[in-house]
Amino acid sequence: MIVGMMAVVMDDGSLESELTSFMGDYERANNSHDIERVVPFIAADAVYWFSDGAYRGIGEIRSAIEKTFATILDEVYQVRDLEWPVLTPDVAVCRYRFAWDGVIGGEPRSGQGRGTNVIVRRDDGWKMLHEHLSS
Repeated sequence: MIVGMMAVVMDDGSLESELTSFMGDYERANNSHDIERVVPFIAADAVYWFSDGAYRGIGEIRSAIEKTFATILDEVYQVRDLEWPVLTPDVAVCRYRFAWDGVIGGEPRSGQGRGTNVIVRRDDGWKMLHEHLSS
């Protein structure tokens, strides 16, 4: 990236560390079950694909996440085996495995699956542009 007339070069290690930290913060925000902590991570023009449908824009994505928070009580969501097949100063793609535990209808439940996220750098920092979760 260019700052003034001086080029700033980020090596892949520091960029990977920054984005891995972003994903950890996103995971913690989701585990707070507070939608106000999750929404700042999501780009206004984001598209999310979940196993129950596709959601476009903050309003739809927010509603889908709130529905999950209301359905799965005490959920603990974990991202595992995070990989970065695309890593640039402005766009990154990660893939991972996820697992969750919680309570649905009074019964303990759990699940797992795979995720892929496209993360973009915007003026106010890194944002989720796309999330695709499948079980």
